[in-house]
Amino acid sequence: CALFLHALLCLSQVLALVSYPVLLDDPRFPTDAKARAKDILAGCRGGSVGSYTDSPGIEIIRRHVAQYIERRDGIPSNWENIILSAGASDAIKSVLKLLVNEVDGKKTGVMVPIPQYPLYSATLAEFNMHQIGYYLDESRAWGMDIAELQRALDEAKKHCIPRAIVVINPGNPTGQVLSRTNIEEIIKFAHKEELFIFADEVYQDNVYDPNSKFHSFKKVLVEMGKPYHKMELASFMSCSKGYMGECGLRGGYTEVVNLEPDVRAMLFKSISAMLCPTVLGQSVMDLVVNPPMPGEPSYDQYVKEKKAVLHSLAERAKMVAETFNSIEGVSCNKVQGAMYAFPKLDLPKKAIEKAESLGQCADVFYAFQLLENTGICIVPGSGFGQQAGTFHFRTTILPQPDKLKIMLNKFKEFHLKFLAEYK
Repeated sequence: CALFLHALLCLSQVLALVSYPVLLDDPRFPTDAKARAKDILAGCRGGSVGSYTDSPGIEIIRRHVAQYIERRDGIPSNWENIILSAGASDAIKSVLKLLVNEVDGKKTGVMVPIPQYPLYSATLAEFNMHQIGYYLDESRAWGMDIAELQRALDEAKKHCIPRAIVVINPGNPTGQVLSRTNIEEIIKFAHKEELFIFADEVYQDNVYDPNSKFHSFKKVLVEMGKPYHKMELASFMSCSKGYMGECGLRGGYTEVVNLEPDVRAMLFKSISAMLCPTVLGQSVMDLVVNPPMPGEPSYDQYVKEKKAVLHSLAERAKMVAETFNSIEGVSCNKVQGAMYAFPKLDLPKKAIEKAESLGQCADVFYAFQLLENTGICIVPGSGFGQQAGTFHFRTTILPQPDKLKIMLNKFKEFHLKFLAEYK
């Protein structure tokens, strides 16, 4: 597996079976894996994953997604509002396209968190839409401040027509998990300003902080009742993240909620131009939302493997934040969820001046120095956006614990030498 070195056994078995159905007669495969493979193949034309599917995806998998959402939220989900996609990225772009509309020379504006996942800034540029950046509050564990949302929106209205707000929860690159209270505040703000909500929830399984909990925007929105329960929302999930880490197979889904019927029809019409998402990606998504259940042969193995991955990630999240906070000139919020830390660097004035002489941002200069001296690759904070005058970098918690310890020790050694050189 791309992220975790080996795939979950139950997932690998079903993928093998749908790819080579002859194995359905092999006694080495458990009966529940065969049953899942047969369900997927039955939904494929000609019983083959090499066939085109319906553009929104295989019906049985869409039904399984809706059932997963119902189990998660305790709220009904209509399978006909589920669209399978080649990763969450394609789904996000498909829904964003609906909002492209220039009025009186003003572009559509979309509110995006800063720091942000660059998919959003790149897609908005591609679609000729206006990015409305709102800053997350580093002093509040990267939470959202409603006053900051209002500031960003009011300023943007001079240049665009705001139509949507993007929320990434758990956060990438910042690793925060929003509280329910914060989510309710965001929903109230979006309702007041008539904004479509993009709920990027691809890391919903990755919550490590015992004091944090994932709350889906759909669940909170519905439970808030009138008038919020009728707001337009699209939520996104992926098999690239979480405990499964099958990023190369490109599986994902979106659930659209409360779309006006003609708009919903246009969305489904527009995705038909892409024919259909990869069927192996759809199959992986099915296994994420329809995993082995209690009493099935694969259940114990599945639970063991899933818990092991998430427990290890939780330990690494703690190790990364604690180590960075122990180093002079580095501070890092607790990694509550997702797969990344976004530490802040207090860089010496001489280092900033050196970077400027090279025509580089100081965090870019720092990242190149780190790479050239240690082989450690980080992403400069300027690639995600950050408050003016601050410097950050994103790093992942994915390396195995023994390798992560080596990396952090090398980082500390380099950083202290860097400080000494430029003080």
